Amino acid sequence: MAEQTDPPGAQQFIPPQAGTLAELRTAAAGCRGCELHRDATQTVFGRGDESARVVFVGEQPGDLEDQHGLPFVGPAGRLLRRAVDDAGLDPAHLYITNAVKHFRHELRGRRRIHQTPDRVHVVACRPWLVAEFARLRPELVVVLGATAAKALLGPAFRVTRQRGALLPWPAAAEHPDDFTRVPEDRVGTVDARVLATIHPSAVLRADNQDVAYRGLVDDLMVAARALAG
Repeated sequence: MAEQTDPPGAQQFIPPQAGTLAELRTAAAGCRGCELHRDATQTVFGRGDESARVVFVGEQPGDLEDQHGLPFVGPAGRLLRRAVDDAGLDPAHLYITNAVKHFRHELRGRRRIHQTPDRVHVVACRPWLVAEFARLRPELVVVLGATAAKALLGPAFRVTRQRGALLPWPAAAEHPDDFTRVPEDRVGTVDARVLATIHPSAVLRADNQDVAYRGLVDDLMVAARALAG
């Protein structure tokens, strides 16, 4: 039996000279940091305002995101946009991305069924998140679901226990130093907060969607009040 090896990771695909999110997005299209690229249509990078006050981090692209090359354009994305509006967050000042940039799935007939990324995929893709945050200076980071929470806050973090709580960012990150590096052309320091909540797809799967949706909005309202305070 051939010995299994860890994937090479994304770091080698990130050009050191990439100074903007647009340049990172272009480079990410060629990422081969793990095997997920083989069955995905394309890399799905983050999108939004580079000067965003709020950064949302989800799990991975879904089927529609994989087809369109944009994060959160499927049913979960539509629900998230509604929740953002209901919570009073300004959608013009958001940046949204995923912990894993390729769609992990299995084929059942002609359907592509979502599979949760493994820890190895999260670790392999994490350099893209770090590179994105190097170009972003949010006041608040909103982590959507368990996979994203573990990618940023470590494998011991539990959304069910700590959802809706404001924590210091990047002090609460698994490796805070990764998120305190400011490029030479950027000024200021990192002084923000992070809040974890459920992924909008969990609302769509819930037995009582109204209750689950209300919980998501309530968490996002904590974020909105923090920005207003």
